Amino acid sequence: MSRNPLLATDIPGIPCRKGKVRDIYDLGDRLVIIASDRISAFDWVLPTPIPDKGRVLTGLTIFWLQLLQVPNHLLSTRLEDMGPEFVARRELLEGRAMLVRKAQVIPIECVARGYLAGSGWKEYKQSGTVCGIPLPSGLRESQQLPEPIFTPATKEETGHDINISFEEMARRVGQELAELLQQKTLDLYRRAAEHAQRCGIILADTKLEWGKLPNGEIILIDEVFTPDSSRFWPADQYRPGSSPPSFDKQYVRDWLERTTWDKNSPPPPLPPDVVEKTRAKYIEAYERLTGQPFPYK
Repeated sequence: MSRNPLLATDIPGIPCRKGKVRDIYDLGDRLVIIASDRISAFDWVLPTPIPDKGRVLTGLTIFWLQLLQVPNHLLSTRLEDMGPEFVARRELLEGRAMLVRKAQVIPIECVARGYLAGSGWKEYKQSGTVCGIPLPSGLRESQQLPEPIFTPATKEETGHDINISFEEMARRVGQELAELLQQKTLDLYRRAAEHAQRCGIILADTKLEWGKLPNGEIILIDEVFTPDSSRFWPADQYRPGSSPPSFDKQYVRDWLERTTWDKNSPPPPLPPDVVEKTRAKYIEAYERLTGQPFPYK
């Protein structure tokens, strides 16, 4: 690869907004979303990329959109459809760029949880609830919930998203839209979890984003059921009462926790073995969920 996607895609003359992982180019009536190999942890973008991570995120998103057949923002993955500036950077951009429709982003992270993990487990230990939703007593860490629950959150530009109640979501976006997004999110979660289960993977939870087209249609946007937006566990290593290994950046988080980094200053570079093992986790998730070999090995 001739350029490092961690640093920048830098396509001159096209307005660009850079997030923690994605660079979003504005073509006027459409957008190009490029998933870099940047990786973030503890609200910091790390100085070391994970090779091909962006291609895994993009490839999995495309796979799920095709499988689930839900109205969405994807128009094309062909660089030729994005313009000559993108074709000229084929080596860098192939497999990590999506041409998408513009939509008005609904400013809510729509989270579906099927298992008691992460911040949900922490809250449950304190109050017996998850995002204010009462749950049965006696549940253990990572235990499957009686049924999936919908737990919305705010979309924050910096720092962590903030969990809010369904009532607060309805106050912000309207009752009818809140109910529609709840139904759509839980339906997609159940369908994706069923597919993942057949692949030997547990989809513990996920967050989805939705947008509204000028005609009022609600469509799925951003990444879909990737290791960055979802918690995937290998089914054969799942044990209620403990935290299973996951197909995401948990390996990076665990390594950072073992260092002397204070989480308030720039993070240290990742050692090669952590980079390689993290890359392998992402690629394993891609191959198991799609049933296809990763095309960029």
